[in-house]
Parts: sequence; C-alpha cells; structure tokens
Amino acid sequence: MSWFNKLEEVLNAVHNGIVAIDAEERVTIFNRQAERMLGVPAGKIIGQKIGDLLPAGLTSVLYSGKPQFGKKFERGDLIMVTNHTPIIEDDRVIGAIAVFQDVSEIESLATELCKVKELNNEFEAILESFYDGVGIIDGDGTLLRVNTSYERITGLSKHDNGVGRNVRELQDDGTVSQAVALLVLSQKKPVTIKQIIKTGKEILITGSPFFNEKGEILRVVCNVRDMTELNLLRERIENTEQQNIRYAHEIKELRTKLQRHEEFVFRSVSMQRVYKLIVRLAQVNSHVLITGESGVGKEIVATLIHQLSPRVNGPFLQINCGAIPENLLESELFGYEDGAFTGARGGGKKGIFELCEGGTLLLDEIGEMPMNMQVKLLRVLQQQEVLRVGAAKPVKFNVRVVSATNKNLEDMVAQHSFRADLFYRLNVVPIHLPPLRERTDDIVPLAIHFLERFNQKYGRNIRFEPEILMAFERHPWPGNVRELENLIERMLIMNEDEVLTLKHLPFNLSIVPKHQALIIQVNDPMPFEKAVEMLEIELLRKTLQAYPSIRQAAKVLGVSHPTVLRKIHKYKIMSVD
Repeated sequence: MSWFNKLEEVLNAVHNGIVAIDAEERVTIFNRQAERMLGVPAGKIIGQKIGDLLPAGLTSVLYSGKPQFGKKFERGDLIMVTNHTPIIEDDRVIGAIAVFQDVSEIESLATELCKVKELNNEFEAILESFYDGVGIIDGDGTLLRVNTSYERITGLSKHDNGVGRNVRELQDDGTVSQAVALLVLSQKKPVTIKQIIKTGKEILITGSPFFNEKGEILRVVCNVRDMTELNLLRERIENTEQQNIRYAHEIKELRTKLQRHEEFVFRSVSMQRVYKLIVRLAQVNSHVLITGESGVGKEIVATLIHQLSPRVNGPFLQINCGAIPENLLESELFGYEDGAFTGARGGGKKGIFELCEGGTLLLDEIGEMPMNMQVKLLRVLQQQEVLRVGAAKPVKFNVRVVSATNKNLEDMVAQHSFRADLFYRLNVVPIHLPPLRERTDDIVPLAIHFLERFNQKYGRNIRFEPEILMAFERHPWPGNVRELENLIERMLIMNEDEVLTLKHLPFNLSIVPKHQALIIQVNDPMPFEKAVEMLEIELLRKTLQAYPSIRQAAKVLGVSHPTVLRKIHKYKIMSVD
C-alpha cells in the first residue's frame, strides 16, 4: 500500500470531517465523515471547485493566509464547528484545510442544560416565595435544603439548620424533638406533628412523601408553621368572629331602625326607648312582661321581639288566657293524652307549649289566668317541661315566653288575686307601653300609616287636611292605637270625599275648636302680601311636621312637589324645623 493510500485510510478513520482545497479552490481531500456530514460523495467533489459546499471562510483563508477557529456551520439538521487553516509551503499558501466536528448532540445537551438551569432557578424562586418554612429530605433521611422561611420560623441559622445531615442525627442531638421525616419514611404517608426546636420555638410540621416509579420514597417535603403565629391567628379569628357577631347585631339593629316593623310606627322619645329595649331583648331568651292599656300595641311588640330574635324561623303562637274557659285552659296549654277525659280526641293532642317548640309564645291577658292554673304554669316555667293531661311522663320544651296584660299585676299580687312567685318569674324584663294620649308625637305618623294601608287595601286615594291631624293630636284616645286605626278605617269606608277634614270626624268637634286649627295673629295693619306669606309659612310648618316627606306634604296641600320645594327655600323653613 502506497503512502497516499495509507494517508487516505487515516483521514477516513478520523471522526471529524476533513476537506482540503488547492490554490485554485479545487477539492483535494474529502474524507468519509465529510461525506456523511455534508451529504455529498467524495467522487463528485474531488477535483471540483468548492463552490457553495462549505462556508466562504475556507476560501478567504486561502487568500488571507490567516487561520479561523470555532466557526459554527449548519447543514440540514446538523450543527458543526469548523476550524480553517491555510497550507503553506516555502512561505507560500498552496491550499487550505477545513476540519469540522458534529456538535448537534452537544448543542442539544446544552439547550437541555439551560432549561434545567431555568427550571432550577424557577424552583428556587418558588421555594423562597413560600411564607411557610419548607424542608426537603431524601429517601435516606438526609436534609437536602431549606428555604429562608424555614430559618426564620425555626430560628436556626444556615450553619445550624442541619442541611447535609441526616435527620436522625438532628433528632439525637436535640436540634429537633422528633423528626417527622422518619415517621413519614416508616409509615409511607403524610404525618403532622408538633415539634420543639432547640431554639425554644414550637412549630407545626407536616411531612409528605414523594414516590418514584417503583413506589419508593424519593423525597419527603416538610411544611413548617410557627405555632406562635398560628395561636395569634386563632386569637385574631376568634376576635374577628366575636366582632362579626357584634357587628351583625349592630347592623341588624341599625337596619331595623331604618326599616322598622311595618306595624311598629313611632316618633316619640318614649317609644324610641321602648324600641331600643325591644331590639336588645330580642337577642336573649329572658321572659318579658309587656304592660299597657288595651289597644296600645302589646301584641305587635311581642311579634317584633320574635322577628328580631334568633328564633325568627320558629313558630310565633299566642293564647288569650282570658278567652278560654277554665276547664279547657290546661289542655290547651299543656295538651292531653288519648282518653284523658270525656270528649278527648283520639290519639291525644299537643299543647301550645309543644307546638311552639323553638319559637316564641305570647300569653296574652295573663292577668285573667285562674289561680289554680297559675300554680301549674309556674311549675312549667321553672322546670321547662309540660305534663299533658292524663300523661305520666313530662315533655321537655324550648320556648321563649312573653306575657302581656292591661292590668296592674303588682296590685293584684297585693290583693292576692295573682301569685307573687309567678309574677316575679314572668316579670324578668318589663316593657311598659304608654297610652297614645301620652305620646302625641306618634299620633300623626300612625294616622298617616293607617291611611296609606287602608288606601291600598280598599283601592282609594284619600288624604288628610292638616286640621284633622291637629284634631287627632288633641283627642284623648281612650282606645289608644286600636281606636285610631279603627277610626281611620271607618272614615275611609263611610265617606266618598277625596280629602278628610274636620267634618268627617265622628267624635265631638267641641273638643277641637275649628278656629284653633290654624291661628295667624295680626297685631298691626300689614300689607296683604305679607299676611299671605305668614299664612303660607305657618301652613307649611304644620304640614311638614305632620307628614314625613315633602312629596306627601305637597299632595296634602294640593300643589306640586316643586312648588313646595320652592317655598321651603324661599322661607327657609327647613332650617327652623
């Protein structure tokens, strides 16, 4: 074999591609790796000009005589790095040689390495962003890494936190009271324990296993929380819950103040005090005794207590103690068993206490209850259980009892017509409703309320003249709110007029002299225009006091809403009201 053939074999055995050209740019050497990498057989390229087969760098080396190293060159899916070197003989460039290496796999590995680095940086950033402490342990129990929050929570510095050590050592030397990772490795499931750190910190730590494809624990991820922070958080939550309860109560009170019960209408100071007491009592279960004359609204107060209470979803029942015969009152209150007495319904019957379970029971006209029933009622209230007529076993109940009466129970106790012990049992919190004549500020709002209700009920559009409202305020109202309500309904039904005036009143007008309805006193002569203004001012004052809105006042006065507004601004009446 000639030396040329040996050289050719050597070149073909080289892993890198080798291409050489002469001074005329003709290819003189083209080994097998060059064929593979460039996709051209040597027989077609040997002796030919290099053309576009290789980058122009090789021919530039031929003419410059300067080598080029590390040039990247791509052909198809291959990525190659080439070194271009001139061939010099007797200080003269007689050719050039290119050696190129396939670095496609290296480039792929480099790309993958960059991605791995990016993922690692992202993982580190995520790990450091956790507010909770995080520790990672391998399957042998070695602590691999912890985040900054772990150091903050445990109080262990980077030097003392045990990274690189086995958690068994940390447990043995007292760095931690118990290593949760050992429990996870043995039980192969998540474990949560309280752990004491040597710094004195008490932490809550949860270890969770991460399994490989073979079902072996590859890593244990530990989540660490400061018990001190958790305790503070729990206290804050408890305080927040208490505040929420208080705020809910206050909001409910404010809402009810704004909306109020549709039947509980008032403006007077005395009834404002009553209303505040109702709202406060609605949140407790104490017995309430409502007193006041007939017709003042005791039943409405009892209803409002129930509707504002936590028992609102339970039943609200009432029984008139004076309207039921004495021999039937016990069975109505407590119920009876089958065959308890002649005429008893088959299967027995529940009493009102059982029927009212979870709700509120109004014992109306409690002062009319017979003495022998008072004894039984007292026992029921004390023991919170009822014994049906004819039954041997009592039944427990959960009922709030509200009582009402128009009698003076204290006088009755003194006269021995009402039991003192029952009185004190019922009179835990008293609510006294003053008669309507003692709260005249409520008369006009109530009258307007009843008029609007009956207008809607009967499809009418009746309104009051201001004089009739002032007449209402001067009437004694022996029947209280009930009398006022019945009077307005009767006036609306019996009259066809669109405006109710003094002539429609059924009671004696001498009580309310017509000339007192609106008085303008003239001491000295004045211009007619000035007198009209005085009349307008006084009429506007009275009407705006009687009606809660300008629109209603305009309707009563028979003028438009803008007219009333204009006169209010003209006379500056609102600043005086």
